Amino acid sequence: MPLHPHRPLLAIALRLGAAVMLAVMFVLVKLAGERGASLPEILLWRQGVAIPCLLGWMLAARRTDLLRTNRLWVHGRRALLGLSSMTLLFGATALLPLAELTTLTFVGPLFAVILSALWLRERVGPWRWSAVALGFVGVAVVAQPSGQALPAAGVAMASGAAMLNGLITVQVRDLGRTEHPLTTVLLFSAFSTAVLAPLQLIYGQAHPPLVWLMLLGCGLFGFLGQIGLTGALRYGGVASVTVMDYTQLIWTTLAGWLVWNHLPPASTWLGAPLIVAAGLIVLWREHHLAIARAKAIAA
Repeated sequence: MPLHPHRPLLAIALRLGAAVMLAVMFVLVKLAGERGASLPEILLWRQGVAIPCLLGWMLAARRTDLLRTNRLWVHGRRALLGLSSMTLLFGATALLPLAELTTLTFVGPLFAVILSALWLRERVGPWRWSAVALGFVGVAVVAQPSGQALPAAGVAMASGAAMLNGLITVQVRDLGRTEHPLTTVLLFSAFSTAVLAPLQLIYGQAHPPLVWLMLLGCGLFGFLGQIGLTGALRYGGVASVTVMDYTQLIWTTLAGWLVWNHLPPASTWLGAPLIVAAGLIVLWREHHLAIARAKAIAA
């Protein structure tokens, strides 16, 4: 009997829940920044809150073996990339409306295709290259609406975060061969906190209680979202659960309207389907390639 049986409905529910948690996290990041919290403070709370949560679970479940690794350098490199990506992403949150920000982050799988071809020397066929081209057409449409261009710095930061996420996807795929997902999450948080904590001597400041609650919420909702993303992959296939990530656009658009009275312009509604379609093509192709590889191994 498998350790984690295939439970597709649970997997989809976890991924949908994760999309909501991450949307709430982005709302809190933006609100905390508007109320004077610095970027290093927001990043520290986002990463630091996960450490006691994970350590508490490992002790309660008697899984302290997850604290051991033989690939500490690889985890450090992944943490550096992850912290860089998160810095760009949270910086872009201050500059862009949430719906447009979320749309631009969907190009991460397209960068993963490019990096897989260049780094892992994977063969990429016409389907995935066509998806990459389609996705970047969508980015051009979203980033350059007629008469109301988005801030260039925000677009660059969001695109840079998506590119780094593509690289992280390749790295996590490699780490997954030997490491438990919670080990990777814990070490990412620990490395990030070690870098961010000394910066509080420069950027740390006093805040009203509401801002402290927002910072705590950034960490809690970000942690719950990360656990939901990881848990979904334990009970369902990658292709089926990853599609649910696109529902985050619904929640960030709704939040942008309710909190900031912002609705995306027509260009976002035109470009977003192109980017989503490109991501779905990549997921569909990855799914079929995984099935083909499994049949080849079985044969």
